[in-house]
Amino acid sequence: MAYRLYYWPGIQGRGEFVRLLLEEAGAAYVDVGNDEAAGGLEAVQALLDAPDAVHPPFAPPVLVNGKVVVAQVAAILQYLGPRLGLVACDTNAALWTHQLQLTIADIVAEAHDTHHPLDAGDWYRNQKPEALRRARAFRETRMPKFLGWFEQVLACNPKGPEHLVGARLSYADLSLFQLVEGLRYAFPKAMDALERDIPHVLALTRRVGARPNVSAYLASPRRLPFNEDGIFRHYPELDG
Repeated sequence: MAYRLYYWPGIQGRGEFVRLLLEEAGAAYVDVGNDEAAGGLEAVQALLDAPDAVHPPFAPPVLVNGKVVVAQVAAILQYLGPRLGLVACDTNAALWTHQLQLTIADIVAEAHDTHHPLDAGDWYRNQKPEALRRARAFRETRMPKFLGWFEQVLACNPKGPEHLVGARLSYADLSLFQLVEGLRYAFPKAMDALERDIPHVLALTRRVGARPNVSAYLASPRRLPFNEDGIFRHYPELDG
């Protein structure tokens, strides 16, 4: 049975963190929002609006596997990781992987709020002055703090700096790859300025992008392009 991923069509968004894990694992899945034959946007909305859901999801992404319904990126990856061999069997290592994923979720939320600092439901153009101020703080303080921390995690890994956890790939590595790619798209100038300070982070990103399954996915039409409707948006004025 194929996994079913419910997410908004036309954008990478938070759904991309789940897609990367599924693609790396070679798992069969249906990207419902982008598949009209599977119901497309209407199917995503119907899942969210189901009146009799015992555990209703608040928002996509939502993963459905038979009777199992899981929302929230970190929870989805925590569920899929052991099933697809992308998290350590050791309890402490698995918990550490989950902690890393939650920290990635924190910076992803902050990246989103650079262009929507006041109201996620309002247009960017209606909050530009606030966005300029928020983006400056994000570029100058928050990006170096978060990426510097991931650099430290890699440098201090007892098994070496090739992975965030232990000596093998985990879903946290895939998510860090997506974070870096998103920040490169949204803040290319700021990322260029940070490069010399995060060599291990950038080396990990290159390794993940070169993995056979990930590389094939990135070159396929399944990999949606970054755009100004998703989380990572490139507005030149916000890049300093």
